[in-house]
Amino acid sequence: MNPRERFLRSCRGEAVDRPPVWLMRQAGRYLPQYREVRKGVSFLEMCEDVERAVTVSLQPIDLVGAEAVIMFQDIFTPIPGMGVELDFAPGPVIEDPIRTASQIEALRIPDPRESVPFVFEILGRLRESLAARDIPLLGFGGAPFTLAAYLIQGSGSKDFSILKAMLQQRPDEVEALLEKLTVLTIDYLKAQIEAGAEAVQLFDTWAGLLDPAAYAKWVHPYHQRIAKALADEPAPLILYVQNGSHVVDLIATSGADVISLDWRVRLEDVAKQYGSGVSLQGNLDPCWLHASRDRIFEMVREMAEGASSARGHILNLGHGCLPDTPVEGVKAFTDAARALG
Repeated sequence: MNPRERFLRSCRGEAVDRPPVWLMRQAGRYLPQYREVRKGVSFLEMCEDVERAVTVSLQPIDLVGAEAVIMFQDIFTPIPGMGVELDFAPGPVIEDPIRTASQIEALRIPDPRESVPFVFEILGRLRESLAARDIPLLGFGGAPFTLAAYLIQGSGSKDFSILKAMLQQRPDEVEALLEKLTVLTIDYLKAQIEAGAEAVQLFDTWAGLLDPAAYAKWVHPYHQRIAKALADEPAPLILYVQNGSHVVDLIATSGADVISLDWRVRLEDVAKQYGSGVSLQGNLDPCWLHASRDRIFEMVREMAEGASSARGHILNLGHGCLPDTPVEGVKAFTDAARALG
């Protein structure tokens, strides 16, 4: 079974010979080759540079043995097209945080094909490069709540207190912002699929900050809308919610084909409770890639066994590769996946 078949069948809950493997943030600062390509350009320039983005997207196939490619971009790539000025330091920093009804009203919902044409050129080039190797290509986008969290707060935060206060004090305005971001996200992911993405992942990095009731109000309905809008598309949808162990029941009923889990949940428990209706992805703590090769092999076997009762499983991390991740640890992780065959 080739990597494309193995990955797509796992997403859909069809029989495979073993779990496929890739890593979130697999093209990143932990790779010396990535740092070399990135040298001399800003992060935003890197995202818009088709040659560089294609090069670093492909690096993890040969350098660390990943069995899927995710395009190099950022969840905030489509946001400037809405009329938002931002920079990265290193995460998104919003020049004029969105905190008033008039600001929300002024936000445009651009056609992503016109506002970020480089994204679709990158996807097309990657699809051509991967065709002969039968390796699947993933696109991705930021989920509405996480995008709104940065837009309102103005930057990353431990508690997003400005955002949370606005949820209580001016909920109608937050809903209006989430509405625009949901339309943007649906259009963006559909355009990626049209350009060659064979699966798409929705990242909701900050939704886990909410209690279950707030998650059910501010996050879950928007995930469901996105999943429903993509239901007839040929590409499976993967949903990742960081720190979401307390809302797994809602994540599992989002309509996504695959739910990507962090290390705060037991794969065995989620597989038994929800695995008949949704495939699982994850969920090694990225810090554990500092372990010995033998220990990494052991942990990968444990993950695969834990998820074995689910309809499908994709081996991955519970969050992205960290800058200090040892390359040898990443190689051991992908080698361990292949050893399951």
